[in-house]
Amino acid sequence: MIEETIHPLTALVIASISIIIIVILFYPEKGIIAQLQRARKNSKRILIEDALKHIYNYEYNDIDCTIHSIAGNLSISGERAAKLVEKLSSLGLIETDSERIELTANGRSYALRIIRVHRLWERYLADKTGIQEKDWHTQAESKEHDISIDEADLLAARLGHPLIDPHGDPIPSQSGTMVDRSGIPLNNLPHDLYARIVHIEDEPEAIYAQIVALGLHPGMQVRILEQNERKLIFEADGNECVLAPLFASQIHVTPIHTHKEVQQNFIPLSTLQEGEQARVVSISKKIRGEQRRRLMDLGLVPGTIVSTVIKSFGNDPVAYQIRGAVIALRKRQTDAIFIQRIEDKENGRNEPM
Repeated sequence: MIEETIHPLTALVIASISIIIIVILFYPEKGIIAQLQRARKNSKRILIEDALKHIYNYEYNDIDCTIHSIAGNLSISGERAAKLVEKLSSLGLIETDSERIELTANGRSYALRIIRVHRLWERYLADKTGIQEKDWHTQAESKEHDISIDEADLLAARLGHPLIDPHGDPIPSQSGTMVDRSGIPLNNLPHDLYARIVHIEDEPEAIYAQIVALGLHPGMQVRILEQNERKLIFEADGNECVLAPLFASQIHVTPIHTHKEVQQNFIPLSTLQEGEQARVVSISKKIRGEQRRRLMDLGLVPGTIVSTVIKSFGNDPVAYQIRGAVIALRKRQTDAIFIQRIEDKENGRNEPM
């Protein structure tokens, strides 16, 4: 029988490739096996943290948390949710009985740390970036598991230690304390009162998406026009909106009791025609952070006189004269700047309160 021999160079190549494969697979911390193990561990940690958030939110809203609610919220099977509850209990993060699941002091502290990061990151996205409002919650959910306590403190300092997130939810402090969430559901607002939106619940996602699609946000002035068991018709910053009662219950408002605080006119700057002049009344709360500061630096503050100079093809952008300078603004900006036409005042109409 003739024995086949392997050429030394071929053997060296095979050995080298084998060593490279072994290194790629088993290299400490950076190898594929180590990364898979870390990913599996992180996946378990994320599941634990999401469960703690869910339990905390149920407690905050005075709802009994169960294995079924955890399974539904985390999109896992009932069996896996039961094992997760056992794990949380063994870690001393929850206490359970036959009917409900409650956080321990350690579990509540852990949950608040995750919620703090989530809401700080939403505040950052709203104030420091141009990311659309509908994407804030999703991006914050992916980030909340990656930021350390020290990084969260640095982020809070950079943002000026805000007390609420852009949806109106209170942000826990370093010690886990936070202001109480104010307001009543929109569908509980008496018909004869004006109010301001102070909070919009960002879950469930489908309901939140419809609220955002209507352009609703904290800071808007609202007033109920008509209400029945099928729909609620209301005015928000001068625009008529319609929501199902269930959807409207996700919006919390605080009544405006002083007539002086009620804004009567919500005419957007985008409606101003060439040659017309107007006085700036206010800037919508929808314009936030650096974008709001930029508009104010340009002179767009209450009382400033503006006039339309040139409209481009499609009317976007439009050039305005503001305090002696000609400045081009996009329609998405001018839609959120409220004015009163100068001739309106000259014709005897009242200034907004």
